[in-house]
Amino acid sequence: MATLSDLVILLLGALLALGFYNKDRLLGSSSSSASTTSGSSAATANGSKPTYSNGNGNAFKGDPRDFVARMKDQKKRLAVFYGSQTGTAEEYATRIAKEAKSRFGVSSLVCDIEEYDFEKLDQVPEDCAIVFCMATYGEGEPTDNAVQFIEMISQDDPEFSEGSTLDGLKYVVFGLGNKTYEQYNVVGRQLDARLTALGATRVGERGEGDDDKSMEEDYLAWKDDMFAALATTLSFEEGASGETPDFVVTEVPNHPIEKVFQGELSSRALLGSKGVHDAKNPYASPVLACRELFTGGDRNCIHLEFDITGSGITYQTGDHVAVWPSNPDVEVERLLAVLGLTSPEKRRMIIQVVSLDPTLAKVPFPTPTTYDAVFRHYLDISAVASRQTLAVLAKYAPSEQAAEFLTRLGTDKQAYHTEVVGGHLRLAEVLQLAAGNDITVMPTAENTTVWNIPFDHVVSDVSRLQPRFYSISSSPKLHPNSIHVTAVILKYESQATDRHPARWVFGLGTNYLLNVKQAANNETTPMISDGQDDVPEHVSAPKYTLEGPRGSYKHDDQLFKVPIHVRRSTFRLPTSPKIPVIMIGPGTGVAPFRGFIQERIALARRSIAKNGPDALADWAPIYLFYGSRDEQDFLYAEEWPAYEAELQGKFKIHVAFSRSGPRKPDGSKIYVQDLLWDQKEVIQSAIVEKRASVYICGDGRNMSKDVEQKLAAMLAESKNGSAAVEGAAEVKSLKERSRLLMDVWS
Repeated sequence: MATLSDLVILLLGALLALGFYNKDRLLGSSSSSASTTSGSSAATANGSKPTYSNGNGNAFKGDPRDFVARMKDQKKRLAVFYGSQTGTAEEYATRIAKEAKSRFGVSSLVCDIEEYDFEKLDQVPEDCAIVFCMATYGEGEPTDNAVQFIEMISQDDPEFSEGSTLDGLKYVVFGLGNKTYEQYNVVGRQLDARLTALGATRVGERGEGDDDKSMEEDYLAWKDDMFAALATTLSFEEGASGETPDFVVTEVPNHPIEKVFQGELSSRALLGSKGVHDAKNPYASPVLACRELFTGGDRNCIHLEFDITGSGITYQTGDHVAVWPSNPDVEVERLLAVLGLTSPEKRRMIIQVVSLDPTLAKVPFPTPTTYDAVFRHYLDISAVASRQTLAVLAKYAPSEQAAEFLTRLGTDKQAYHTEVVGGHLRLAEVLQLAAGNDITVMPTAENTTVWNIPFDHVVSDVSRLQPRFYSISSSPKLHPNSIHVTAVILKYESQATDRHPARWVFGLGTNYLLNVKQAANNETTPMISDGQDDVPEHVSAPKYTLEGPRGSYKHDDQLFKVPIHVRRSTFRLPTSPKIPVIMIGPGTGVAPFRGFIQERIALARRSIAKNGPDALADWAPIYLFYGSRDEQDFLYAEEWPAYEAELQGKFKIHVAFSRSGPRKPDGSKIYVQDLLWDQKEVIQSAIVEKRASVYICGDGRNMSKDVEQKLAAMLAESKNGSAAVEGAAEVKSLKERSRLLMDVWS
């Protein structure tokens, strides 16, 4: 029987949804405009100060960058700020705020750190606290949205409203990083130390998540002690709030179809209006060319060229391009089947999603939209299922056995790691297995048990689908109207468990690009294999629906578009060609170096045209150390000799084939770090005497560390010291002076 509070919540949600649905008519909006739900508005049409709901029917009218005034007005006990590059820190910030609400009934602000000023950080009320979820990006840098805050807080005497100290401020820090990088979680650590130095008091221990292993497990191991410390410090009462939804989901079948988001990533994309193309408004770029780079074997590596003519997008050599993939068809079908939404009427049903508290949880995608679009374009349903989510969803299980299965995975860390992480099980797959369904067959309404999970839980518990980043492998000096990408296709075998056999796991972004390449070249990509005899049909290589929303990503028969935007990088060549350049990039780590060489080719052509055939005589050498398994994996093998010739011998490439190439005297394989050591006298001279710039790109778990060790050893020799002391100091000095730059990943 529903309680009075339950009825009030349902009534409030219905009124909010009804008000949002009718806001065009209430506000007299043009019928051609698109409405987007993504939290509160940052500006008003008439230029006046924006207003923010305080949750009590009143509105906050004030400086939108003054978070302290907003906390006081809206009675928020916590402000959770995130410094995020890819959306992960934002996700954990939201999770902290949600758990504070469910545990203690405490209301929070969840804030993008660049949208607020911090001069009043010293005025945070005594019964409140500030939480910082801070990701470390690249080689120890703050994320783009946190740069201004970190610069301000790092000043010798930062100016707050009443001085330069933060006495009385209570704070929490959760850092997000990757241990394959040398500067692991340095932003969170330095912020913690700086706040303490300014007189603030940390609540609980600093949390640190390692994306190389399990960010999720690190967070779960930290959060309970943190919340206990927070409750003690701020007198929070456990159990002060029951479970309340974050969103209201309403089906609105009669909504004008032209105002429904069917996969569009921004209002501009829906309306077809022009504007700046960035992370909030990606550009649907035509694919000019795509081809396979490997000449044999069972692996794929593809070269794609994105047309940016007339888009307003510019890039520099060394930048990254973000590709916004969709989810593969089989995973869309799987989750629709699990939730009982496979019928044409249901999957295309228009839904409006409204946040009950936009300061706590923003709707993670534009609405109104459809169930199909949510799963295909907006939520990351292809990710490994979260342990915390499994525990939450156990109460919606269709049977006692299914509930026990989910509860065990949600509470038993080892079982979760073995069965879910090791098996790379997505949320819908775990739900199928719990219900006794076969995950190796194509999911349908007939072979999949339905779970009656409220859709608002799905919106709350599944992360937003994020773009995948790739090093740009071209130079705008040679290719001003196109961006080149070099991507090896991710495919690996999962661990077998008692519930399912080992199977192939396909990377989301690279297999999306492989589908684009295959479709553009009229190659087939089966989603399921044909059943033969007694062997059931089973899911094979994933197939993606590439036409995009309203068919906008496909023109003619074989011209496809991919949504992209550019992210700036500090991975840059020295401006003078008289400075030696040393590049180490095995595999697809060679991608930005192809762009570097093209940059020098363009400069060489201009110099020769201006100063004659001897214009390159005083140029410094450019060394590239490249490695692959064997000759058939040698990327752009046909291009390097032409580059060497055009640069008149100034460019030299050294290549190692670890499997088919020569071996060391002891029989061990030769890698790029060994090639580097073979040239140590040349490298020592270039770095020590000629101030060379060194670049490393590729695997951050092993290769980059091995290369750094070789650099330390050879630089130590030049100083008559040891690699561990003098050599390490020299490598550190190179990094500090931006003469050793790295673009690595795990």
